[in-house]
Amino acid sequence: MDVRDPIHGNIALANAEVNVLDSKAYQRLRQIKQLGFSEFSFPGATHNRFLHSLGVCHLAGLAFDNIFANFHFSSEAVRARLRQALRLGALLHDIGHGPLSHASEEVMPHLKTLHVGVYAKRDTPPAANAQANHEDYTIKFVTDSSLTETLKKNFSDIDPFHIACLIDKTLKLDDDFFMEGGFDFRPILSQIVSSEMDVDRMDYLERDAYFCGTNYGKVELNWLLANLTYHTKENRLHLALNRRALYTFDDFLLARHHMHLMVYFHHKSLIYEELLYRYFTSPDRSFTVPSDIEEYIHCTDYALWRHLSKVDNEWARRMVERRPFRMLFELHTNGETPRPALISTALEAEGIPVIHSSSQARLSKYHGGSAVDKAVQIFVVDKYDYKAVPIPIEETTEIFSKYENIRRIDRLYVPPEQFDRAEKIMIEKRI
Repeated sequence: MDVRDPIHGNIALANAEVNVLDSKAYQRLRQIKQLGFSEFSFPGATHNRFLHSLGVCHLAGLAFDNIFANFHFSSEAVRARLRQALRLGALLHDIGHGPLSHASEEVMPHLKTLHVGVYAKRDTPPAANAQANHEDYTIKFVTDSSLTETLKKNFSDIDPFHIACLIDKTLKLDDDFFMEGGFDFRPILSQIVSSEMDVDRMDYLERDAYFCGTNYGKVELNWLLANLTYHTKENRLHLALNRRALYTFDDFLLARHHMHLMVYFHHKSLIYEELLYRYFTSPDRSFTVPSDIEEYIHCTDYALWRHLSKVDNEWARRMVERRPFRMLFELHTNGETPRPALISTALEAEGIPVIHSSSQARLSKYHGGSAVDKAVQIFVVDKYDYKAVPIPIEETTEIFSKYENIRRIDRLYVPPEQFDRAEKIMIEKRI
C-alpha cells in the first residue's frame, strides 16, 4: 500500500505493516494530536501521531538504506529482518502516547499496575512507587497486548521484544538477534529511533513546521540522511555522520531549539496545559487513565475533551469555554530570576490569582541527558581523509558550548476579567 504524505511524498508500506496500521492500538493515534493544544496558537497544527509515526517509519527505512548501502550482510534475509525491525520500532515509538499533552501523565497509574513483564529484564528495576508514563504504555502495547499478537502473526522472524529493545535502551537482550558478521547492530538501530540525530526529530521538525506555517523547523533533511553512516567501536555499530554534513547537523539542532522556544512553548498552548494540569491535580478530578492496555485504546484526545465538557470544575470549564487565563508578563532569561515571584506575590496579595509557567529548553541531550543516551555515542567521520580519526560529535562542533546554557521563559497569567486591574497594580508598584 502507498500513502500520500504532504512532507515525504509517497510512503510505501508492506502488507504486513498495513496489518499493524489497521490494529486498534495504532488506529488510536488518529485521535491523538501531535501538538496537543498548539492548534489554539497555530490553527493548522491539527496533525496527528498516526501520520507522524508513518513518517518516522519511512525515514527509518531511508536511513538504514543509506547507512548500510555498502555493508556486506551474510544474506538478504538478515538485512531485511534488521531493516524491518527498525521500521517497526520507528512506527511504534509513540504508540503509548497519552491524550492532549504530557500533562496527562500526571494521572497515569502506578507502573506496577501495568504489569510490564519485560521490565524484569532491565538492569535496574523500576522503583516500587514509580508512576507510569507514555513510554511504559508503549512497551506494554508492543510486548503484551492485542497488538503483540498482530506483530507475531505478521512478522514471525521478529519477536516483539526485539522491537521494544529499540525503543527502550535499558532492556537487557539475551540472544543474538542484532548480531551480524560479529557486529552488534542494536546500538545504531536504537539511535536511529531515538538519539540526538534520530528520525523521530527529523520527521516532527519538518512536519510541525509545515502544519504550523513556520520556517523554524526546516532543515536539509535529504543531505543529512545521505551523509549518515556507521562507526565500529568494540564490535558495536554506532551512528555516525560524514564531516561534510556537520553544518547541517548544527542547523538541525538549532531548528529543534528554536521550535521549542517559538512553537512548542507558545504562551497560548502552554496556558491550556497549565489549566489541564490544575484540573488533574484538583481534589474533584474524576478523569483517570486506565491501567488495562485494551481499555487505554479508548483514552484519546476526544475522550478527554468529552469528559472535560461534562464536569463542573473551574479549570475544566475555562478550557472548554475557551476562557483561559491571559498572559500578563513574559521574561526570557538564561537562569532563575526573582521578578516573576515578586509580581505573583504582589498580585495575590490583592486577591488576583496567578499562574506562573516556567519553560526551559536546552540545545542538546548531551547537556543533561541520561547516562544511557550518553553511553551510545554518535561519531563524526571523514570519508575524504584516511588519516582522520572518528570523533564523538559533541567534540567536533562549537555549537554545544555556545548553547550550553538553559534558555528559560517565565510567564505570568491572570484571569482575563482581572487583567486590567493586574496590569495597573504591576505598573503602580513598579515591579
